[in-house]
Amino acid sequence: MSRLTIHQIPLLQDNYGYLLHEPQAKVTAVVDPAVSEPILRALAKRDWSLDYILNTHHHYDHTGGNLELKRATGCKIIGPRHDSDRIPGIDLGVSDGDTARIGGAEGEVIAVDGHTHGHIAYWFRESRALFCGDTLFSLGCGRLFEGEPEEMWESLKRLRILPDDSLVFCGHEYTPANARFALSIDPDNPDLLARVQEVEKKRTKGQSTVPSTLEMERRANPFLRADVDAIARAVGMQGASPAQVFAEIRRRKDAF
Repeated sequence: MSRLTIHQIPLLQDNYGYLLHEPQAKVTAVVDPAVSEPILRALAKRDWSLDYILNTHHHYDHTGGNLELKRATGCKIIGPRHDSDRIPGIDLGVSDGDTARIGGAEGEVIAVDGHTHGHIAYWFRESRALFCGDTLFSLGCGRLFEGEPEEMWESLKRLRILPDDSLVFCGHEYTPANARFALSIDPDNPDLLARVQEVEKKRTKGQSTVPSTLEMERRANPFLRADVDAIARAVGMQGASPAQVFAEIRRRKDAF
């Protein structure tokens, strides 16, 4: 299998799209294009042709560029089969366990319901790259627009077991706000404190905080630590199930 060249593109106010280029086959995909023009400029700058769009879920700030990119390039659109009626221009619906191929690079499709029904992530093992849309953020997770807390907790556990060196390419630059909330839950966590310092330095320089690593998220992200006793105590949920603890953390974040 081939490794991908990955180029991050800021979109709208705080979205990220990602160009994935497989250099041997010269095949290129874009993940979650909110709009088309910045994607087309980035492709032209690198002399890449767009072959595929990979959508993680149906929200417009992740699919808004689909149709214009398809008209401009003739690319094929891949997205969650469950959401095929809500993904503009979809050509191929994929489900949990399927493979999305970008040339010689293979991406495993992982079902991650919670933020929306049908939300999926793409895991490119050879490149150690996880494209998780709005399910997992650095130091946070997505709001539950359609799913239940139990679903989201199960989805996060599915991502949590991926290798330590996995790069987490999420859909938004939400890390500074997530960091402030995480400190309200887990203020004495040395891994969180180190990550907060790193985030502050990067944002002061105008740099992206994405990608993070899954190892760091497991250590510092309170939403991935709902089964840790210290987190349950911090939210007054001793003896509760991890899913219940997660639900309380999510409730607090929504009101933060």
